[in-house]
Formats: sequence, structure tokens, C-alpha cells
Amino acid sequence: MSEAPEITSARRILFVHAHPDDETIGTGATMARYAAAGAHVTLVTCTLGEEGEIHVPALSGLAANQADQLGGYRIAELDAACAALGVRDHRFLGGAGRFRDSGMMGLPTNDHPRAFWRADLDFAAGLLLDVIREVRPQVLVTYDPNGFYGHPDHIQAHRVAMRAVELAGEIAPSKVYWTAVPRRVIESGMKAFAESSDNPFAGIDNADDLPFGSPDEEIAAEVDGRKFAEAKFAAVQAHATQIPPTNWLFTMAGSFGGDFMGMEYYRLAVGEKGPGNGPYGWEDDLFAGLDVPATAPLSA
Repeated sequence: MSEAPEITSARRILFVHAHPDDETIGTGATMARYAAAGAHVTLVTCTLGEEGEIHVPALSGLAANQADQLGGYRIAELDAACAALGVRDHRFLGGAGRFRDSGMMGLPTNDHPRAFWRADLDFAAGLLLDVIREVRPQVLVTYDPNGFYGHPDHIQAHRVAMRAVELAGEIAPSKVYWTAVPRRVIESGMKAFAESSDNPFAGIDNADDLPFGSPDEEIAAEVDGRKFAEAKFAAVQAHATQIPPTNWLFTMAGSFGGDFMGMEYYRLAVGEKGPGNGPYGWEDDLFAGLDVPATAPLSA
């Protein structure tokens, strides 16, 4: 990634993700929306995603158990995804390759000497604190304590982000959000795909059996990024080694379009909830309630 752009925007938001592609899948429309509005969007990715499953046969030799070059390849994929989303400030935590993808929970890769899962918490948080000191974001976005779905690197990203916020003291972001999906959204998807041959929820009968999903009352913000659904779709395509054309994301996008790709939800973990709408007062702006002027209108 090229040198980070000069920080001139009044609004500054920091996203902390575990692997390349996580930023797009979970928060791509939000990132694109704020970037288009002139906010300074910073993405910190904690690993190169070296243990990812390769879905491009011609690149299978890059796998961790072969040439072990997938991480370097995914840097280019992430660059392309960020370009599609309009995100110009991307960093790897501690520099590219400082921490390694730990693989799924319980695998031997969790014990690799550089596995992010094994990283000293205060050391890793200190690296993120350096970014906070430089960027001074008012808002930080990361995962919940379970890393959204239980991946060790996602859990560690949560721990590192929250510890960095704690260490930041007076310069800490005013608001911290965790990515979320309302349970009713999951249930709608399960119903819509119940008879489909490419059902992404196959084998799941109850939304409560999934490791994610939040009641409506626990959601704090609904970001409408439908205007940027195509940008998110392009970013998904950029992560070709990880997300094949048959992936459930493309299935959902084809069936629900912008409503699926563009609507993203968050729980508020730190800070005061700002003005919102609807029965639960969901915010439509992650800066809601903060005295920070918008660079440009945040219309969806």
C-alpha cells in the first residue's frame, strides 16, 4: 500500500479487521459511504490471511502448505478492494507480515510463532495505539467479543482494538461499534433460501443456532450504503482467491441486490448513542451525536 494520505478531514473513522476481505464483507458499504462523503477512512488489517482457502485453481501453489505465498498475493487483492471502496488509508498492524493468520480455532496453525492469536495483547494494542495517535479517529469499528463468528483472529482483533481504546485515554475514539446483523435479517434470508439448491443456510433450522445475530433492541446503527452496493460488489470480486463466484455472497447479492450488499448494522460498545429513527432509535450515521461537521452530505 502506498504512503497514507494526509489527514485533513474533520471526520475520521478507523476500521480494525482480521484478514483481507473481512473489511469488504462486513463493512464495505459503510467504508465506501464515508469515503465518498469526504471522511478520512483508515483500515487496519491484522494479518495477511496466509491460511485462507484458495478458490482459483491456477493459484493453488500459493497455499500455506506449498509455496506459502498467499499472504503476499492477498495484499494486491486488498489494494484492489480498497480502491473499489475509495479507501486510501490502509495499514497492516505493525507492518505487512508482522502477524500471521492463525487459521480456524483449534488447528495447529493457532500455535505458529507469529500467529496473531498468540500475539502479546499489550504489544499488539500498542501498535494500534500508534495509529490512533496519528489519525485521532472519533469512531472505531471492529468485532464483538466472539469475533462475530468465533475465528481466533477476529476475537484477537476485538481484544486488541478494545485494549488500544483503553490505552488511548483522552485521545480514545468517542464511539466504538461492533459489527452485527439483526436476527430478523438472518431469519428473512433463511426463509427466502429455504427451497434453494444453493442455500447458504443449509443445515440450519433456527437462527439462534448461528454464532451471530442480534435482537433488534441490541442494534444501535443501521448504515444505508445501498448507493455503494456496486462498489462493495466490485470489492468482493477483488478478493477472488477467497470468494468464488459460487459463494453465498453472490447468491445473496443476486437475490436481494443493494438491500443485502448495502445495509450494514452495528452495536454500540463505547460512547453515547446519538439521535436515531424507528422503534429502536437506530442511528443512520456512526458519528451521530458527535460535534463533528460532515465534509459532505451523507445521503444514501
